[in-house]
Amino acid sequence: MAYSITVTLAARRLTLYKNRSPVRSYPVGIGKMLTPTPTGTYTIISKSPNPGGPFGVMWMGLSIPHYGIHGTNDPSSIGKYVSHGCIRMYNQDVLELSRTVPVGTPVMIVR
Repeated sequence: MAYSITVTLAARRLTLYKNRSPVRSYPVGIGKMLTPTPTGTYTIISKSPNPGGPFGVMWMGLSIPHYGIHGTNDPSSIGKYVSHGCIRMYNQDVLELSRTVPVGTPVMIVR
């Protein structure tokens, strides 16, 4: 099974693909104007459960240093431009996603 992820910044959505077909879509919080989420193609390089603080219940590090897909301790921030550039998800959503995708999964971030 080949999984991939696309984050569409304008829609503030993360879409999970399996063999190029969309299988699940999640609302996300993204970077604010002064600290925007970088566009490009990256890879999930690590998973760290329970990182604590603002990262919620899961951190999935991307191949661009200091950026990742993570949970949140502030669910009201989902769907907004609020982060320092990371992709923020509801905790239950990031847990579901982290159980599905392996390290090495490509992540495309588009406007």
